Amino acid sequence: MAFPPSISLPSDPFALKLLPLSRISVPAQITAKIELTQLISLRRSKCSSLKASMGSPGFTQQLNNSKLESLAEVKDGRDDIFNDLKDRFLSFKKDVYMKNPELSESLAKVQVPKFMVIACADSRVCPSSILGFQPGEAFTIRNIANLVPTFESGPTEVNAALEFAVNTLLVENILVIGHSCCGGIRALMGMEDDGTTGFIKSWVVNAKNAKVKTKAVASTLDFDSQCKHCEKVSINHTLVNLLSYPWIKEKVEKEELSIHGGYYDFTDCSFEKWTLDYRGTELEENGRIATKDEVFWS
Repeated sequence: MAFPPSISLPSDPFALKLLPLSRISVPAQITAKIELTQLISLRRSKCSSLKASMGSPGFTQQLNNSKLESLAEVKDGRDDIFNDLKDRFLSFKKDVYMKNPELSESLAKVQVPKFMVIACADSRVCPSSILGFQPGEAFTIRNIANLVPTFESGPTEVNAALEFAVNTLLVENILVIGHSCCGGIRALMGMEDDGTTGFIKSWVVNAKNAKVKTKAVASTLDFDSQCKHCEKVSINHTLVNLLSYPWIKEKVEKEELSIHGGYYDFTDCSFEKWTLDYRGTELEENGRIATKDEVFWS
């Protein structure tokens, strides 16, 4: 069909959608055909854009390959970690387990540790690495800031371990090991009485007396120094908390059990050890804590 002479069409067919149709005087049939042409053009354009955004089959395959490579790298990383643990385990088996079969045979039947160790869960302060405990030598429990709740606080995994170690294994020594840069103590010292709760806050509050004593004697020090002071004060308060357990106190009184504190400073690799002087310690709240047999290893 030929357009009337009065209509001038642009040379670019896509420019039709820019024409102000309301200003063109053309028959209704021609207007409808132009609008239909515009609609088809727009639909084709949208389909082309959608296909471009989806990418070609080759591009999609490349993307899938990249994802698989990334997953493979993560898996290789995990495998490397556990391959390292495997090597360590086999070294332990060769150098420790197989070299002393009598000990391994004995430990398979019963454990008779001389120590119960209460240490922090911090990955930098493993008691067996620091003090060289061998299998069967130390019954160990680790938690945030090496704390022991009082007997009156109710059951926890800590006092369950204490009961087993003292009454069943009959350990002769309880050693509480604190350390430098303790995150639990920093949380305690920075804690505000704002009514908020949380697992960490609810746990470290067991050392609130150590915080009170630290604030009383070290309030003029900077925060880091206060934390370092509290790390050691908290150990002594934990030793006193141990005496709130009737069966621990009884054994200490009979000198069947000794309670010790230890402090590992990993900034200079030094270790302090002391023993609670039961006779000189005042057990009431904020009472005097006496120690003896202090030693320093560096």
